[in-house]
Amino acid sequence: MKRTYLGEFEEIVLLLVAALDGEGYGLGLTHKINEETDRAVRLNQVHAALHRLQEKGMVASRLGDPTPERGGRRKLLFTVTAYGYQTLQDIKNLRTQLWSDVPTSPNLAIV
Repeated sequence: MKRTYLGEFEEIVLLLVAALDGEGYGLGLTHKINEETDRAVRLNQVHAALHRLQEKGMVASRLGDPTPERGGRRKLLFTVTAYGYQTLQDIKNLRTQLWSDVPTSPNLAIV
């Protein structure tokens, strides 16, 4: 299968969906991204990234159970697919390899 590349934001969303192990949903992911990355992210940005990841076959969604806190509405829960997990592994391996090539005492430019 052809390698699909991810932007930084899609990678962060995919990593958090994987970390939440089938319990990732739009608003929860938005809060988690804001906490973990200290950047202001809006719900519509997370939904757009989830949609793109779903189109690429990296995440799948299902409806959760209705809850009284949500007025009986159901959450759309996301989970990582095998392809999404393999993509994360490929990214991790590539970054590990690239970091291993970086010298521990680099010659830094003085500006």
